[in-house]
Formats: sequence, structure tokens, C-alpha cells
Amino acid sequence: MKITVRSASEGDLSALLALYSELNPDDTPLPRASADAIWTAISKQQGRTILVADVDGSVAGTADCIVMPNLTRGGRAILFVENVVVADSFQRRGVGRRLMEAAVQLGESADCYKAQLLAADDEYVHTFYEACGFKATAQGFRRYIA
Repeated sequence: MKITVRSASEGDLSALLALYSELNPDDTPLPRASADAIWTAISKQQGRTILVADVDGSVAGTADCIVMPNLTRGGRAILFVENVVVADSFQRRGVGRRLMEAAVQLGESADCYKAQLLAADDEYVHTFYEACGFKATAQGFRRYIA
């Protein structure tokens, strides 16, 4: 099984939407026109990269990365990683690890001083991120906006 991590393209949109439906199964699916408009906006954002893990021609996973310029830490940016998901049929085969390695490499190439993410409150998810070199070193806070 060959895993290739690359930047997503517009042709990956249907596969991304399928992955996101696995990540958040209770979400109402986006109408295609809305998804197309959002993709256009994402593709224009400087510092934004949606990574996909391609396994033998199938999009098996994704991670949404954004490099945020920063006025602290000597001006070194911060990499935020969001919406990490690996299709159920590809889990526990190294896909997630390759995505996270690629995300960290993206941060390194942008001279980020840290990579940051929030994880679901599931022990297996925490174990996965720790195995990828992440440490739970801060308290995360969220406020959902209706």
C-alpha cells in the first residue's frame, strides 16, 4: 500500500466531503454549490493547505492546515491543524501518521515555531497524537457560535 500525501485540488472535493461526513456524521451535507463556493474561498487563502493522503488513487484521509503569521516568537508563524480524518476503511494503516508528518513538515518549511491542534476527547485520539509527537501541554477552550 503506497501512501502519498499532497495538497488537495478541486477534483478532490467530493472525496473531502465524504471524509468530513465520517468526521461529523450528524452534519447536514452541504449543497454542492455551497461546497464549490467554500472551496474557492479556501483555495484563495494565503497559508492555507488542505492535505490529502492518497492510497492507490483513493483519498483516504485529510488534514486542514493553516500557517498563521505571528508577531511573537521572533515573528515565527504558528501552524494550526484542523479537521483531521482518515476513512474508516483506511484506519490503523499509517495514513494518519503520514498526514501528521506532512503537516509538521509544512510547518517546518514555513518556519513555524509550533504546530497546534485540538483533539476530540477520546483516549484513542490522544494516544494517536502523542504517538505522532504531540503533547497535551495546554488547556483548550472553545466557544461555539450558533
